[in-house]
Amino acid sequence: MSYIAGKTIVLGVCGSIAAVETIRLIHALRRKGAVVQPVMSTASCSIIHPDALTYASGKETITRITGHVEHVYYCGDEGLADLLLIAPCTANTISKIAGGIDDTTVTTFATTALGREMPVAIVPAMHHAMFRHTIVMKNLNALKEAGIAVIGPRIEEGKAKFAHQDEIVLWCERLLSGCPLSGKKVLITSGRCEEPVDDIRVLTTRSSGIMGQELAFEAFRLGAEVTILHRDTIISCRNIRISTAASMYDAVEAEIKENKPDIYISAAAISDFAPVKVPGKIPSGEPVSITLDPLPKILDAVLGNIPIVVGFKLGDDSFQGAEKMLDAGVTMALANTPDNLGSSTGSYILLDKNSRTKLSGSKQDIARQIFRKILYSDIQ
Repeated sequence: MSYIAGKTIVLGVCGSIAAVETIRLIHALRRKGAVVQPVMSTASCSIIHPDALTYASGKETITRITGHVEHVYYCGDEGLADLLLIAPCTANTISKIAGGIDDTTVTTFATTALGREMPVAIVPAMHHAMFRHTIVMKNLNALKEAGIAVIGPRIEEGKAKFAHQDEIVLWCERLLSGCPLSGKKVLITSGRCEEPVDDIRVLTTRSSGIMGQELAFEAFRLGAEVTILHRDTIISCRNIRISTAASMYDAVEAEIKENKPDIYISAAAISDFAPVKVPGKIPSGEPVSITLDPLPKILDAVLGNIPIVVGFKLGDDSFQGAEKMLDAGVTMALANTPDNLGSSTGSYILLDKNSRTKLSGSKQDIARQIFRKILYSDIQ
């Protein structure tokens, strides 16, 4: 179940053309189980009609403060709302909130929410020249210092564009999860490595990196500072691109030295061997012998340097391999079969010093169960 299921999110909409994105955002939040109450400034009503947000949310859109004192009802000390999300948020509204001005419905909700000290997030969207204005940047920093989460924006085509919908939802989940991993640094290795055979070919695996990505997202939801080493780029995390097992090993060693992670999760299909690379391209048409040299184990560099270490063991003998990992000093080990590679679902056996637990379902669900084990079990 999502961390925003059953939560009430007030969605403040300002007068940016990105207001047209709010219908899709409301649907995304509601699919996660949230109750969404739209609040629109007068300027935003000239871009998208309030009825559209009423239809999307199932709640009457608030366009003015009436005798019902809507801002107090939702964001006051005994208010109904769990989160105020202002998306899109204009330069005008950023500066008004920073200066304590509340002359629109949205800024009045913001002043009330900040006085209550409830979670508040903004999603800036404007022309890039406006976004990088010295005073706007100063005001954004003031909002961050006041505890407001600033999501995005994406800098593209000379504009500070509305953040991706998935990133906004992920931030909402983080802000409403209670952040039990706040202040913790999580390092994750994910996906496949590619070892060059010659200048054209590589030796690799079928790993998709889905499990590592879901673990990174879950760690972020729980409030951690997340670094992921892999071949891709994912939202809301610090991404370090790697290609070979050697580059992953070097990056892990650098992270241990420079950033001192609290939790390391090895969800990557890290190469056990590297071919002796042949210069150029191996000619086709004839049998070829490839020499494979064993590679050092990243876990050997991690153990003793990071307090909590979680490893995955892949193969037909994965259960016995996971037990050996426990004996070597990992905190938890997950026995894994090749059937899980490339799939959004999986089945694992989680081993720690006290128990053996079968985990199955979507990899998002499995990631959540792994972190629950880290947070709430006596595994150290």
